[in-house]
Amino acid sequence: MGKRLDNVKKDLDLEKKYTIKEAMGLIKKTANAKFDETVEIHIKLGVDVKQSDQQVRSTVSLPHGTGKTKKVAVIAKGDKEKEAQDAGADVYGGAELIEKIFGGFMDFDVLVVTPDMMKDAAKLGKTLGPKGLMPNPKSGTVTFDVAKTVKELKAGRIEFKADPQAIVHAVAGKVSFPEEKLVENVQTVIDAVMKVKPSASKGVYMQSVFVSSSMGAGFPVLLEKVR
Repeated sequence: MGKRLDNVKKDLDLEKKYTIKEAMGLIKKTANAKFDETVEIHIKLGVDVKQSDQQVRSTVSLPHGTGKTKKVAVIAKGDKEKEAQDAGADVYGGAELIEKIFGGFMDFDVLVVTPDMMKDAAKLGKTLGPKGLMPNPKSGTVTFDVAKTVKELKAGRIEFKADPQAIVHAVAGKVSFPEEKLVENVQTVIDAVMKVKPSASKGVYMQSVFVSSSMGAGFPVLLEKVR
């Protein structure tokens, strides 16, 4: 990967900051992996994530999706289980699905649980927690609004969270997407992160934004050009 990435960086001015449109054009021009690379966005925030009142975590629906269809599992009962089925959930069930997952079933990308099933689903914490798959109200995956949640997840809703270094990492589509769709997706993520700025955050909130393809160079975004 070293030589390949060196060739990508050749003739690029990586000290310059770019508009989102310029950066997307460069990503599409320089991506040369043998697969359709994911476009990533990395946002460094001026927050102290060790403080409970400066946590940054939310969800956002990308207008043009991620380029990957998620497998959605739903733990619910009665009408809500039927609602999950009708909305297009890949896996759905009640207590029997909890036991199946507890036994090792992991063929899904995201798990949604209705609040009335969370007490029973709590036993999955040790299994799903380390994998980042345990449902959480903050990520919108513990809800009675099953149909809407399943449809949004299928359409490209993503979760973002500031890591221990106060950096938000998110996906914004695939290199094969038209440039204008990538621009809209990236701007949507930036707007969503701005929207959840903690009131306790002091100083510069959004310190830097970089975009890249999964195997390519990172391009700094000119924040003055971010609306």
